[in-house]
Amino acid sequence: MTSRGTFSDEPLSPAGRLFIDPKTDVVIHCIAVSKNPIDLDVAKTALKSSVMVQHPRFCSLLVRDENGFEHWRRTELDIDRHFIVIKNRLNKSGKFVGENETQGFDDDDGDGDGEGAVNQYVADLSVSSPLSMDKPLWELHLLKAHNCVVFRIHHALGDGFSLMSMLMAGSEKVDVPAAVPPIKTEGIKSGKRRDWFWLLSLLWGVFKMVRYTLVFVLEFVVRSLFVCDRKTVISGGEGIEFWPRKLTTAKFLLEDMKEVKRAIPNTTINDVLLAMVSSGLSRYLEHRTPNALHEGLRLTGVAMVNVRANPRLQELSKVMEKNSKARWGNKFGATLIPVFHHKGGNNPLQYLKRAKVMNDKKKHSMEAYFTYKIRDLVMTLLGPKYVCLLYYKLLCNTTFTISNFVGPLEHITLAGHPVSNIKFNTSSLPQAISMHMLSYAGRVEMQLLVAKDIIPDPEFLAKCFQDALLEMKMAAIATNKA
Repeated sequence: MTSRGTFSDEPLSPAGRLFIDPKTDVVIHCIAVSKNPIDLDVAKTALKSSVMVQHPRFCSLLVRDENGFEHWRRTELDIDRHFIVIKNRLNKSGKFVGENETQGFDDDDGDGDGEGAVNQYVADLSVSSPLSMDKPLWELHLLKAHNCVVFRIHHALGDGFSLMSMLMAGSEKVDVPAAVPPIKTEGIKSGKRRDWFWLLSLLWGVFKMVRYTLVFVLEFVVRSLFVCDRKTVISGGEGIEFWPRKLTTAKFLLEDMKEVKRAIPNTTINDVLLAMVSSGLSRYLEHRTPNALHEGLRLTGVAMVNVRANPRLQELSKVMEKNSKARWGNKFGATLIPVFHHKGGNNPLQYLKRAKVMNDKKKHSMEAYFTYKIRDLVMTLLGPKYVCLLYYKLLCNTTFTISNFVGPLEHITLAGHPVSNIKFNTSSLPQAISMHMLSYAGRVEMQLLVAKDIIPDPEFLAKCFQDALLEMKMAAIATNKA
């Protein structure tokens, strides 16, 4: 939408301009499944009084001025235009079926919500249904037959941190109050005793930070320009974002991850996640191309990392404060996540040890912060076109995207409806596979969005990840008992 800018318009942030470019246009999909049938009138009434529709971003149009610069312009919100109600059931192909038809309907996932059908519906949305620019950039799809709601929110409105804060603000706890999980930050502990040992430790920490930052930022630059992963059967590339998609869910127990974490001191859940991905991808590649890949082959992922000064989830009122250290918006940097192909027969915990070594190096670097600053610098000097080309090239040169969010610790309700599970993903990218993990009430679900002509069997890929965690769990139990 092009119009003359006004004094009251708010300009888009650099990251927001990145996400509205056709090459890097990203929509976030959040799937919430209710335990009970969803009442449309109740849902609309709750939404009209929710914190979401009171937020300026969710009641503003995206407009461009005469010079091509994008702005947010407040508008009157018509809730009915944002509700898309689907009354019929969906089959496994994501298509509508008649009231009396049951063939092809997936209702065997344990929750009775036709998970495969909902996943395919969202997979189709991720490729073929951009958000309309003549209204604020969000939608709510109500799949009544599946007791399911799909929130579609343009990434220009905010990142995962912002949207998770809004979800927590708009929800209520079912039984026990769900405390916001703290996210530990690395730092140098201060103390009263400042001896030579403390000084040497400080200098060594600074040296490691500078060293790893230089290495990882340099790698980020060369990956963005010309160095790419070796082609495998799961590689994507330019134009792949327009290919048809399939979406499936890998399911885990948070307690299983904690059991694995206890096998090696000072290990984190993110270490377990990286080990699981490395092992699972190795299993899948060996299945698709037995003995075709050499030991130690590197596959590179891209992760977006929150670079706010206060990385913990906050109350929405604090996020909305003008000078808040955890302010609303898109405030993240990119970091490269290398995983390596290893053939079967190794101790499953070797994947965890390798993952911990790599993640420890990442923690001692400022890679995410500097990539965030590089993006803003290129945006200022060259404009959004070149930032989009830089990020698009980075995605084409790597193999997968991965993200991991901590969700509510206890069950919650939305608009009075108890929520059985929550999961999220984004619209398609030039990579053939993206992985988005969210924990909720002791369960962890990973959404796998794949280009189905490249990865025709994502269900098997999900099983590879699940089996990888179970193997590590069995090895961890044996180690913890020893």
